[in-house]
Amino acid sequence: MGRLIKNHLARLIVLAAGAYQVAAAIEAYFWPKIFWDFLTKSLEPAVRPIPVLQTINLIFGLILLAWEWPLGFIAGSGIHRSIEARLAFLPLSALAAILIYQGTNAAIYEIIGMIVYFWAYSEGEMVCEKPWTLPKRAPRNNNNAKGAARV
Repeated sequence: MGRLIKNHLARLIVLAAGAYQVAAAIEAYFWPKIFWDFLTKSLEPAVRPIPVLQTINLIFGLILLAWEWPLGFIAGSGIHRSIEARLAFLPLSALAAILIYQGTNAAIYEIIGMIVYFWAYSEGEMVCEKPWTLPKRAPRNNNNAKGAARV
């Protein structure tokens, strides 16, 4: 059995969250609603009459999809391989998603993905240059062949 590669798991979670955030942003263009409107109406101008929050969520969702899949010009770059950059960007994206009513599930998925990325970071995992590959293992020393006597 192999070990769980946590950055791949986090990637899949954040990919789902990004797709959900794009869908939520598109839906919010048609039915604009702030999630916290039962507490305050002061955030209402962020969605009506100019759809600022919807556009921010659409852009953040597309960035997440492009970053996690990744697009050709992003793959292998320093930003693509950086777990720290993801840990800095995901809270901003989750904050934008939680503000619109349709994006609360995307925000929850992004927070879960952020937790798994932090787990991967704390165990010293790295994101490989080529997307969806495993890190190369160090070559084994074959000086001690099977069955050979040790001195």
